[in-house]
Amino acid sequence: MLRSRGALLLLEAVVAFAGALALPMMAVGFKLDPLDRIAQVSGLAAIQFRFALIGLLFIAAVVLAMRLRGGRHFDLTTRISAAALAGLASGFVAAGAVVALHGTPWPMFGLNGDSGRIVEWAHAVANGQPSGSPVYPPAPLYTLGYYAEWFHGGNTAYAFKDLQILGAAFFGPFVYFAWRLLLSPLRALAFGVVPAFALIDAYKPYAQTVLVVLVPVLVALVVALRRSGTENWRPLLLKAAGFGALIGVLFLTYSGWFLWSAAGVFFAAALYFPWKTDRAKGAAFLGVTLAAFMAVAGRYLVVMLTEGQETKDFNFRFDTFTDPAYYLMWRTDMPGKVGDWPPPGEFGGVGLFALVTFICLGVAIWLGLRKPMVVTITAMFVSAWLMRMYIASHMYETQTVQLYTRTNNQLLYCGLILAALVAHLVSQRLAERRTLDNGDAAAVRGRGLPGREGAVIGTLCALLLLLGTVSSSMADRYMPAQDGTYRILPYVSHTIRQMNGKCPQFAPEHKCSKDGDQTWLTYIR
Repeated sequence: MLRSRGALLLLEAVVAFAGALALPMMAVGFKLDPLDRIAQVSGLAAIQFRFALIGLLFIAAVVLAMRLRGGRHFDLTTRISAAALAGLASGFVAAGAVVALHGTPWPMFGLNGDSGRIVEWAHAVANGQPSGSPVYPPAPLYTLGYYAEWFHGGNTAYAFKDLQILGAAFFGPFVYFAWRLLLSPLRALAFGVVPAFALIDAYKPYAQTVLVVLVPVLVALVVALRRSGTENWRPLLLKAAGFGALIGVLFLTYSGWFLWSAAGVFFAAALYFPWKTDRAKGAAFLGVTLAAFMAVAGRYLVVMLTEGQETKDFNFRFDTFTDPAYYLMWRTDMPGKVGDWPPPGEFGGVGLFALVTFICLGVAIWLGLRKPMVVTITAMFVSAWLMRMYIASHMYETQTVQLYTRTNNQLLYCGLILAALVAHLVSQRLAERRTLDNGDAAAVRGRGLPGREGAVIGTLCALLLLLGTVSSSMADRYMPAQDGTYRILPYVSHTIRQMNGKCPQFAPEHKCSKDGDQTWLTYIR
């Protein structure tokens, strides 16, 4: 049983990661000028066509599986198709990055801003030297450094372009398998992967990937803690060690989300600790989890607790001057022409999207008040909200920002998950109350209504359209343009002189310089 389940998960992984790489590999062969808007639109349409065609092939396979051999392979085909859509969706965004950076070897933003610092620090650690910031998460720096040594002769700048594309491509499979710890394949895609695509980022993909993976992993940890009192010792301790190691790797990759989430997770862990079954097993589970975490990330945690206390963020950006209660959209810190911000809403300045999100959040708590998934995510939302307001309330006194605006992403993601879980909880309630006997079910099928199978196929079709539209929008966000938004990042990459002394293929007017276009500095206040 375990072997077959492991084989099925391996099959899902192969399909998901292959799907994530398919579209970027196809986009490499596109022949277009990435700075021409018509070419950008054509490129997005070409990616969309391939995304839809491949997705429809998987859905067609599900339809065939429903009709052939009595539907024996329907569940397997559904599982494979859900994994494929998760990979294809993030592969769409990665393919957009391939188009945006076509003709230049530089990563987005070249050697400017965060990109330049990461490239410099990764080169240092790869050569056995300390990075420029001891508190910066070491995993991205070492990954970039070693990848550059293996594939780019130590050139971390050119290597970072590859990892931006690969990081965006693997976003979907990573979040999909994190949610597979808790949900079935189709539900993981619908209620976990879809909300995450509001945050997908091709510039520094590892930060957002850690967030969208960390939330379900921490929820799964609380669920496992709740069940620990009735588990056998061997699987209990192995599971605890696995959780600790995985959380340690996430902490080494990007630690900020841990700060915003800590209070909520501690609350949920105390609430679902097996106080009434076997406290010793619960304590052992937490102890082994902590020990494995410290073995993986203990040294970096000590650095964060000591030197991290002295790190101050004095960088007041666009979003630090806006209403701190608004978190539903991030306009970046290079806004260009913005107008009113936050956008004016219909109800006391609050828009319809916010109202729907808040209502769904309340309904999710109502329907899932006793479920650790809902309670833990809600606690993480509240934790991030309180940390955000606490830090912002001291901003005038300390004249520091301390990255409090980064809580935007966690608040939005947790809120979207809770909204999506309403459909999950409602469908569970409906399934529990279904009273059709075998004869009634056969009559339903006889009238051409396939029941669960029809719901699965309809959901896959809806998710294909939704993910295709969202991915296209997020890919378009990085099409190079000199407009002061995130599009300036790949635009700069086309204006930096290459290491061989030549300009990138599509440099505007065939002109370039050592640092590239610097007009982005005028957007920073």
